[in-house]
Amino acid sequence: MSTETLEKAKSAIPVRGFLDIKDLVIPQGEELVKAILKLKEEKNAVILAHYYQPGEIQDIADFLGDSLQLARQAKDTNADMIVFCGVHFMAEAAKILNPTKKVVLPDTMAGCSLADGCSGEGLRKMREQYPNALVATYINCNAETKAESDIIVTSSNAETVIEALPKDRPIIFAPDKNLGRYLSQKTGRDMILWDGSCVVHEAFSMERIAKQLADNPDAKLIAHPESEEAVLKLAHYIGSTSALLNYVEKDDCQKFIIATEEGILHEMRKRAPHKELIPALVFDETCNCSECFYMKRNTMEKLYLCMKYELPEILIDEELRLKALKPIEAMLDLSKSIK
Repeated sequence: MSTETLEKAKSAIPVRGFLDIKDLVIPQGEELVKAILKLKEEKNAVILAHYYQPGEIQDIADFLGDSLQLARQAKDTNADMIVFCGVHFMAEAAKILNPTKKVVLPDTMAGCSLADGCSGEGLRKMREQYPNALVATYINCNAETKAESDIIVTSSNAETVIEALPKDRPIIFAPDKNLGRYLSQKTGRDMILWDGSCVVHEAFSMERIAKQLADNPDAKLIAHPESEEAVLKLAHYIGSTSALLNYVEKDDCQKFIIATEEGILHEMRKRAPHKELIPALVFDETCNCSECFYMKRNTMEKLYLCMKYELPEILIDEELRLKALKPIEAMLDLSKSIK
């Protein structure tokens, strides 16, 4: 491969989101897995992957987890390079926590509807309307939005964090209104909600899920709190990504209907191979809309190229990083009791 070809591929990253090198032969199958593992050793890299990633990426990861677990791993790693297999805001959070380490993401176009729908400027204007309010922001947001927050939450620690905030101050919660509404009901705290939602979790159909429950009377519906209120009212159990995994593994029920991103089924099947897992149905009967398009942009081939050339790299302005770091560290400090 010529230097010109590589430079052309690099220059196209802002448009494509990943290295697209046409004349490079990429190993396949087991050889691709071996090549990635070899690169990891050579570069002293760590591969972090979210439960919503494609199964083959989950299998090769050093650490597999939800947003809270991965934030902790990113903070504590001794690796020189963090390879983040998730979406952009996750890799950005890893860089915020590790300014001296190289952080790379297989595809920078792996975004998030929640992050895209909430800006730092918008949150500043909301704070101006409610100057006495504390801003608690779901981790599914970009660095500019985090920088305008008092504290960050994940679905795993949100209830703990909200309960710990001063009772005499109102709370602005952004960007997920469904999670915010759920937390308000759980904690009794009044919240001013940003009008945002996850396209995957809003795709679930209450009517179709109700029929699934009728057809499977021995099944339990479990749902992520980003789902709409109508779906949550049907659920036997509501929990974060990691909590849903633990529930399926430990509960006596043998059949579950799962209302969250379908990538979680890969790990669930490993933990509870004898149990029947049924993806919750969505409104659109023509598509598998419970699959996050953004999460699935990362592939093994992109992961290989990302590690080989150490691109695309996540970079962040230092002043912005320091502002965004404070609410993340506040979250991690309050979450020490959560496994």
